Amino acid sequence: MEKFYSCKIKINKEQNSKRLDQALAKLSNFTRSQIKILLNNNNIKKDGETAKNGSYRVKEDEVYDLNLHIPKQEKFIAEDIPLNIMFEDEDIIIINKVAGMVTHPAPGNNSGTLVNALLNHTNNNLSNFDRTNRPGIVHRLDKETSGIMVVAKNNKSHLNLANQFKDHSISRKYNAIVWGTPQNQTIEGYIERHRINRKKMSLNNIEEGKYSKTSIKLKKIYGIASLIECILATGRTHQIRLHMASINCPIVGDKIYGKNKMNKFGKNQDAFNKFLILKNFNRQALHAFHLGFIHPKSKKYIEFNSNLPQDMQDLLNFVVKY
Repeated sequence: MEKFYSCKIKINKEQNSKRLDQALAKLSNFTRSQIKILLNNNNIKKDGETAKNGSYRVKEDEVYDLNLHIPKQEKFIAEDIPLNIMFEDEDIIIINKVAGMVTHPAPGNNSGTLVNALLNHTNNNLSNFDRTNRPGIVHRLDKETSGIMVVAKNNKSHLNLANQFKDHSISRKYNAIVWGTPQNQTIEGYIERHRINRKKMSLNNIEEGKYSKTSIKLKKIYGIASLIECILATGRTHQIRLHMASINCPIVGDKIYGKNKMNKFGKNQDAFNKFLILKNFNRQALHAFHLGFIHPKSKKYIEFNSNLPQDMQDLLNFVVKY
């Protein structure tokens, strides 16, 4: 038997006269894109009538019914995989994820993921708030990106943290090794799924997709490459990778967004050894080194920092040596 999850959303004074999709996204835990999908699938009703027009201007005290199909949740196997745990209490776990580990199971990656390891570590004591196959996962890091993640052990903590991410109130900083020498600057744009290659994202300035913003600080120059710090004002899929590629300073090792932009750095014969070392780095040189947020229970601000991982530090050492 199919299962459904239903909820009611009442339009408040603040959302009066806003677009329907915008208002429902603000008053729920769904993104605007997800609301649009629900509208297209006839999953939203008002007074028993199906609501379809996302641009409709809502009125205060209107009530909308969201009726969602709950997919059958797969049972994933707990696996004894080593984890670098920086902090843990009854509500959250702070993980320093290693590069090469997928965050959650997906087609082609049903084992060996962070979720499999967490299920074993917690004895299946993770949140299932979003009713998906991602227990405990509030946010993701790409497979090849290393660094700090927060995991929710219960639904109350998950909801609290998810709202902090949605409000962009969480402090997130990354280190990256990039081609070239970028200036200290702020990069902005709108990120959406690539129209042709659906595994990629694309960046535009015509307000298609989700707004994104990253501030860049140059930390040290290594000839044809640089170490930078990236401060996220938003957290979109592939955000830093796209932003750096947009200014022709792609992240070293980025096989998707940097492949066609790095060859120009090999034309300098004096730096050719450096070019070969950087070109052969086997993952994107991106590390989430800082995460700060309000603890969901204590309501106190806490933050965590981690050093540059050994492979990225070794890369910089080799570039200096050769």
